[in-house]
Amino acid sequence: MRVNIRFIPHNLQRYETAGDYWFERDDKDEEVLQIRVSELPDERMMWAIAIHELVEVLICRWLKVDMAAIDHFDEVYEERRPLGNEEEPGDDPRAPYHLQHGFATAAERIYCAAVGLNWKIYTDAVNLLSKPR
Repeated sequence: MRVNIRFIPHNLQRYETAGDYWFERDDKDEEVLQIRVSELPDERMMWAIAIHELVEVLICRWLKVDMAAIDHFDEVYEERRPLGNEEEPGDDPRAPYHLQHGFATAAERIYCAAVGLNWKIYTDAVNLLSKPR
């Protein structure tokens, strides 16, 4: 398997999210894990999201959590998100990947601490992505 991580403008995400992942096959029929991360003002922030996405998807894969169920849950969650709610879809106990999301958030927090990235400043920057400017 290959892993392809790209930092992209937020408006190019498949839906309202700072980080996204999916599996596809390339022209040689090799599996490719695609990870997309919204651009942020500090490269450490983008890598924090990439680490979160990588850990989450690998645990989901190992535990056979259906990728389509994850995408569907996230899309519906975002469509129904109450105004002012800044929680991540995976924080919802009904998310099919709730447990895996928790482990990924722990890895993300460890990375942020290791590189001196303040968690509140980081999450505020991520939350600003979806707000009109």
